[in-house]
Amino acid sequence: MKKLIIIAASMLFAGIAYAQDLATATETFNNGVTANEAGNVEMALQSFKEALVMAEALGEDGADIVANCKSSIPILMFSLAKKAVNELEYDKAVTGLKETIEVATKYGVDNVADDATVLIPQVLMQKANGFFNDKDYAAAVEAYKAVLAEDAANGMASLRLGAALKATGDKEGAIEAFKAAIENGQDKQASKQLVNLYQQDAAASLKAKKYDDAIAAALESNKYGESAKAYQIAGTAASNGGKTKQAIEYFEKYIELAPTAKNSGDILFSIAVSYQQLKDNAKAKEYYQKAIADPTKISAANLKNAQAMIAAIK
Repeated sequence: MKKLIIIAASMLFAGIAYAQDLATATETFNNGVTANEAGNVEMALQSFKEALVMAEALGEDGADIVANCKSSIPILMFSLAKKAVNELEYDKAVTGLKETIEVATKYGVDNVADDATVLIPQVLMQKANGFFNDKDYAAAVEAYKAVLAEDAANGMASLRLGAALKATGDKEGAIEAFKAAIENGQDKQASKQLVNLYQQDAAASLKAKKYDDAIAAALESNKYGESAKAYQIAGTAASNGGKTKQAIEYFEKYIELAPTAKNSGDILFSIAVSYQQLKDNAKAKEYYQKAIADPTKISAANLKNAQAMIAAIK
């Protein structure tokens, strides 16, 4: 009997200790609720984590506490991560969001995991924009690349990356970024940037007397936005490079796009000269006459020469 009494006493003490453990877990959980209601998210999170460990050791009797802790912990972690965003602590925020995703996924709180996943590229974008606005373009480049690592289809990130790369002098990288931006919904702005970049290349090649390169860059520019300027560069390069028929084609496109341009008379004069080089005097005379139709749009020298050629051509 004594042995049974001893056993019974042992069971009694074990039961008391067990009840105390459950009470402690409950109290710890309730402390977390109170802290959260008071706005002390950090303390609430810590309390729920401690209560979870205690409750898990209690088996079925701690199941309710475990479930409540697991549903609450990811929410609080997400809240702290968003707080870091508001405080512009972007690296801390991203770390917190990734930890939130891991814990929320583990505990089956899928909506929180999904929200945190969506927020990460937004936070990285905000960080990158800060660098860009401060004109720290090298840092902006790396930051926008981080955005794209999380969200490769982010057209705005590609557009901003292109602008940052352009500012650092990486023209080739900028072109690739702008092309990616077009593929992901930023057609208008990215195309405009590509037009400018290719026209800059065309103008530089023309100045360097690399006429084929100038033509190629000018025509590439027109793939993203047809412009009179590109055709003028291409026409000039073709003319200087001895490609007379091409020069006529490009200059005529210029006139088609900009018939009232301030230099339209000079362009018409160039077309006339090109036709004369091809020994098509009828066309040459036609364009010389067009060139002088508005004396305000042709240089004095070309006006005089055009008038002389009109008189000379039979």
